[in-house]
Amino acid sequence: MESSGDGESNLTSLLLQVSTEGFSASNVTILIIVILMLLLMTAITSGSETAFFSLTAKDINYLKTKEGGNRKQVVRLLDKPKMLLATILIGNNFINIAIVITTNMLMNMLLPVDMSVTLSFMIKIVAVTFLLVLFGEVLPKVYATQNNMRMAVFAAPVLSVLSGLFRPFSRMLVNSTDYIEKRFASKKPVASISTEDFEHAIELTVGHTATRQEVNIFKGIVKFSNITVKQIMRTRMDVGCISSELTFHQVQQHAIELGYSRMPVYEDTLDKIVGVIHTKDFLPYTNEDNFDWHVLVRQAYFVHEGKLIEDLLKEFQQKRIHFAIVVDEFGGTSGIVTLEDIVEEIIGEIRDEFDEEEMQYKKIDENNYIFEGKTLINDVCRIIGISSDTFDDVRDESDSLAGLILELSGKFPSVNETISYKNFDFTILNLDKMRIQRVKLSMNVEEEEE
Repeated sequence: MESSGDGESNLTSLLLQVSTEGFSASNVTILIIVILMLLLMTAITSGSETAFFSLTAKDINYLKTKEGGNRKQVVRLLDKPKMLLATILIGNNFINIAIVITTNMLMNMLLPVDMSVTLSFMIKIVAVTFLLVLFGEVLPKVYATQNNMRMAVFAAPVLSVLSGLFRPFSRMLVNSTDYIEKRFASKKPVASISTEDFEHAIELTVGHTATRQEVNIFKGIVKFSNITVKQIMRTRMDVGCISSELTFHQVQQHAIELGYSRMPVYEDTLDKIVGVIHTKDFLPYTNEDNFDWHVLVRQAYFVHEGKLIEDLLKEFQQKRIHFAIVVDEFGGTSGIVTLEDIVEEIIGEIRDEFDEEEMQYKKIDENNYIFEGKTLINDVCRIIGISSDTFDDVRDESDSLAGLILELSGKFPSVNETISYKNFDFTILNLDKMRIQRVKLSMNVEEEEE
């Protein structure tokens, strides 16, 4: 009887053990699924922070032109960047806390009961840190860096939901940071003065006693040392050159048509400049038909497009030259730069009898202008009265207005299409094949004031 009783007792304990293990296994499975879902959520929120705030103005304009709910959500979320960042941070912290709690519960089930507290604690720390760093930070941010637009579009619906859930917390966080920023901003030492602040100081100090032209000259002097040759040069498409294969009569006719005092001479292509010819050197030989004009070609002066015009001006003065060929990093011809181009950066545009025939820009009113696409960005800023570094964030390697528009749109625009950046609207008026000819620039005063 005792053996029978012992057998029943052992069977009962065995059944209890099996049922307990089955219950624990189901709990473990549920916790693993929950942790995986939370890791996916933290990956989305963490990666979206990198993705959203690495989108350029060109990317945002591209998203605006495309249809689709997710793309519109990306643009709508970026309209309030502070609220977006607060939502991401709060949501990510909530999810990470949930991961810590659930991982702790899972480890309590998996680790032996008799394990020391210290060892158990260290294992939990390593496990949680590994999960959060690898799946919550490194992998999603690496992916978002390489595929920022795709990640932003994918995460937009999730962030829209989180934005609604955490709106009170996000607004509280943004208001707190704004208060702290205003509270301590005035106590920060001023390390340097920006060009825009310098120009504003000029307006305040000399604006009442000097003419508008004199104020612009002061501003030109301030910006002069930071301007490169590439920013003011005439591009190769607009350079009037002479082929070395032309006859003397053809060279004379070409010089009359162009109306320039100095012209580059090239062999085969513009990338092979052999010298510069001055039209005044023709005068003693105008009646000679078979004159070998090649003896009049002077040595060309070459400069790199990244050279500062402040240094180039000194070289022009020392070498007593007014004209230079601009080359790129590969040795190809980028364009030309003259002494007149450099001086114009200080005193403003200089027009002669030939320039009057060329339409560079037309002022419709105080906020609307029509420019040629080839107009340099520096000239556009000077004409409409804004700082020359206004478009530095989006201009990349572009120096002309047409290049800036291509950078902003991310594609070749069509006629009457409008591309926007901050409070500026660029409307394409004319196209010549794949070249933007004329652009209407409109400034939105209301957005600027806001």
